[in-house]
Amino acid sequence: MSTPPLTSPLHRSPIWLLLLIVLVKMAFQFGILSPDYDLQRDEYLHLDLANHLAAGFLSVPPFTAITSLVIQWLGNGFFWIRFFPALYGALTMVLVWKMVEMLGGRWFAQVLAALVFICSGMSRVNILYQPNSFDILAWTLLFWCFLKWLHSGSNKWLLWMGVITGIGILNKYNILFLIVGLLGSLLLSSHRQVFKNKYLYVGAAIALLMISPNMIWQLQHGWPVLHHMQELTETQLVHVNRMTFITDQFIFFIGGAFIVVAAFIGLLFYRPFRPYRIVLLIYVLTMLLFTYLRAKSYYSLGLYPVLLAFGSVYWERIFTHDWTRHLRWLWVAIIVVPFALLVNVVFPVLGPTEISEKAAKFRALGLLRWEDGEDHALPQDFADMLGWHQLAGMALQAWEQVPATDKPYTLVITSNYGEAGALNYYNKGKMPLAVSFDADYVYWFPKMDSIRYLLKVGKRPQGETLKLAGKIVQTGVLQDTLSREYGYGADVYLLSDLSPALPARLKEVLLEKQGEYEGRAK
Repeated sequence: MSTPPLTSPLHRSPIWLLLLIVLVKMAFQFGILSPDYDLQRDEYLHLDLANHLAAGFLSVPPFTAITSLVIQWLGNGFFWIRFFPALYGALTMVLVWKMVEMLGGRWFAQVLAALVFICSGMSRVNILYQPNSFDILAWTLLFWCFLKWLHSGSNKWLLWMGVITGIGILNKYNILFLIVGLLGSLLLSSHRQVFKNKYLYVGAAIALLMISPNMIWQLQHGWPVLHHMQELTETQLVHVNRMTFITDQFIFFIGGAFIVVAAFIGLLFYRPFRPYRIVLLIYVLTMLLFTYLRAKSYYSLGLYPVLLAFGSVYWERIFTHDWTRHLRWLWVAIIVVPFALLVNVVFPVLGPTEISEKAAKFRALGLLRWEDGEDHALPQDFADMLGWHQLAGMALQAWEQVPATDKPYTLVITSNYGEAGALNYYNKGKMPLAVSFDADYVYWFPKMDSIRYLLKVGKRPQGETLKLAGKIVQTGVLQDTLSREYGYGADVYLLSDLSPALPARLKEVLLEKQGEYEGRAK
């Protein structure tokens, strides 16, 4: 069967069709969230960045903090927290829609690509307020500019690639892997002449100028990102199996994986795609880099929106004539039906108790395996969305037990960043901001010249802390056994009759933790 050449003019679908698809995407992102869950632990930290604006952070570059500030201006409600990752996902889908149009695809190819995007792991990413949703959007924007440059040869697209690269790095350093893959592919392809083009270097200069404040911050703080990467490698990536990483790439798309395969075939053999074959080389080089470094499976998701565009156009071309056009709705069913059957296990639709009762189904799909490589009662992200509101309420009750005259001299400290972020989200304005010897909080401690009460959330105080406290009272016990924090022993304690030596000792520990993050540990 021959395929017609891609020589026809652009076919613009009705704008109402695109708006309808976007509405479906946004509604889906909100509709799949059970009210039984709180926010996820990382989300609390990301929201807390708005209270400590800076050119850099230990956990993420500064873009997330700016978004968090906007969310704070809008009221800091759950709606807006969920809105932005959903919006970034919808914008990524719109770019795929426009890529299909640029490649000569008609409305069916656009709908096909949009459905695969919605009915995939992309929607799982878009439920959480993390840098990942914008990261995928930045990768897709970079591919969009690159395709426009391949299509037109206009140097302005090289400049725009510099702008997008700068924004992408300020959101998440993960996009640097795509830059390495892209530059390596240009060097290995017939497009290597671009390295003689001054606009490539002007674009690079734009990116460097945009990220320079963050790089200066990293330099001033001893490049903590390197410590973070080392810690990530030692505690999480060491559990990543390279073959699992590869197989997960197709699991992300469930019934729509055939569109990804179609993109590979089309880029290899479909003549009209010949000018864009370098996209396949970019994919291969970037994936090889990720595989070698034992990256987490979702790190590579930014590679796929552009492939969905190519795959859907190629699939539409195959099934546009003779009797084959009647099979179109079969392909829609293949995408939607498996996803619909799995939506209750992939997304937090079911409550925690219902999931624990159906653990076998989740275990069979590998969804109960956490970063430690072991299976647990709930998927890790779901367990990370439990217990926070209760913990914050317990902390507030303990705070109310502190005498009014001693409240200005009370330090609220937690065992990890999730606990600190949750307390600051739910209790901001009601009690002092909580801190922790974890993540960015090591830079956010208040002055500690005099401490009369210590409100501790998390593990029971032990060791030297007990020696410096005359009295310790447990005021609250976390009851949610399915919460990840329950396994950590997240309770609430009130310490009083404190030694005058406590502030000095806390400062010593704080400097030690900062030194670890900055590579100055002894």
